[in-house]
Amino acid sequence: MSTVQNNKPIDGAIEGAGNEFLAFTLGSEEYGIDILKVQEIRGYEAVTRIANAPEFIKGVINLRGIIIPVVDMRIKFNLGTPVYDQFTVVIILNIGGRIMGMVVDSVSDVTTLTPDQIKPAPEMGTAFNSDYMIGLGTVDERMLILVDIDKLMSSSEMGLMDKLAA
Repeated sequence: MSTVQNNKPIDGAIEGAGNEFLAFTLGSEEYGIDILKVQEIRGYEAVTRIANAPEFIKGVINLRGIIIPVVDMRIKFNLGTPVYDQFTVVIILNIGGRIMGMVVDSVSDVTTLTPDQIKPAPEMGTAFNSDYMIGLGTVDERMLILVDIDKLMSSSEMGLMDKLAA
């Protein structure tokens, strides 16, 4: 049983009648993240590169006076060379009070999943560490890889949120 605070599940828990996930694509796969972590969705714009940053950190953008890091998820998950076109978007996330951007190929919709539509993530030993997966969401013939975006963005390999606990 998970803890619920202000009617919102915490710690990536799946509870209640249904949870809403923002569905986005990276290559041919569809992923989903908790809609409550999404602040806004913007078209892709040029970023300012930061010297010596890991390759998956595209750089930073100025979002209404706030400088935020932008992570390219296709590079992060080693899914080939990213292509930036009219469908490429930046999902602006608010994780633990920290604002950051995440570049994805496209955003499709918001999907509500009930707990019985979410299956545990299998151990796959792929580039995408299953530690960052909540599970697999299934709707009819569609499957979403549900990402624990808090855990992923605050992981030590990202290096974006090392001051979160301080």
